Amino acid sequence: MKQTFLMLLVAVLVCSCGGKGKRETKAPTRVKTQMVSPGFVDNAQPYVGIVEEREATAVSFTGMGVVKRMLVSEGQAVSRGQLIAEMDDTQARNLLASAEADMTRADDALQRYGMLHENGSLPEVQWVELQSKVAQAKSQLEVAKKNLADCQLTAPVSGIVGKKMIGAGETAMPSQAVVNILDISTVKVKVAIPEAEIGSVSPNTRSSVFVAAIDRSYEGGRIEKGVTADALTHTYDIRINVTNTDRRLLPGMVASVKFTPEGSSSLSGKSIPVASVQKGSDGSLFVWVIDKDSTVHRSTVTLGSTRGNYISVVDGISLGQRIVIEGYQKLSDGTKVIF
Repeated sequence: MKQTFLMLLVAVLVCSCGGKGKRETKAPTRVKTQMVSPGFVDNAQPYVGIVEEREATAVSFTGMGVVKRMLVSEGQAVSRGQLIAEMDDTQARNLLASAEADMTRADDALQRYGMLHENGSLPEVQWVELQSKVAQAKSQLEVAKKNLADCQLTAPVSGIVGKKMIGAGETAMPSQAVVNILDISTVKVKVAIPEAEIGSVSPNTRSSVFVAAIDRSYEGGRIEKGVTADALTHTYDIRINVTNTDRRLLPGMVASVKFTPEGSSSLSGKSIPVASVQKGSDGSLFVWVIDKDSTVHRSTVTLGSTRGNYISVVDGISLGQRIVIEGYQKLSDGTKVIF
């Protein structure tokens, strides 16, 4: 009987110790979110745009030869002066060695006949001819040095390698593009505007740009207007300058563009859904902001005017931040969320 009691006691202790060692992991809370976007008119007409690079530079060799090495890949960031590719320089080195030998002979002849010229024993015509040979040898030496240097292709500008046209082992022709380098520090969003609406768009018309591929909104900058209409669609191309500091916007991405016509009623600065704003126990207004690790924290906001279901934000959040718009009832600082 005592033995049975001891076995039961041990079993109870083991179970209770095992229960204490287990920790319950709370599942992330599911919420609905939205990016903070520039203020815009709720009923503004959306347009489809395509992201373009600010400028594309084709980089090529000046001479013909076989490409020995390609040192960059597509999508790689390069700096001005960085080595991009090398051409087989065997012939260029041989020509340089020959030019250096000619230069040495010409200098030696000029020095040896210099004393004769000073003594008047060398005709002036021969002296001038020797000087001409030295100048010619020097010129050929400089050309040979340049030909050797041109076997190395360097980036003339900083940017992103867009496309490689030639690979190692292929023959490059003079002025044939090897790679093109794209400047995407600022991009342009091209939009086709119907001729009946182009008059309402000016270089300073405000716009908002949303790119679904990276789920991010941007505030459009100065607008460049085309002056030639498409013969079939009767639309004019405009290009909206957008700052792309983090280089997340890439050429070819599709964008949704909305304009705020001059004189229209619109929200200024940043706008968020009214339903996302909460009121704290101290009376302050806040929204739930999602951090990079998918946790949330309160961010106190200063609000402006309201239009429809949106309200402008004066301070407290930044463009591009993600906020919770539904499912915030069970949230607290540091809560893990999924969306």
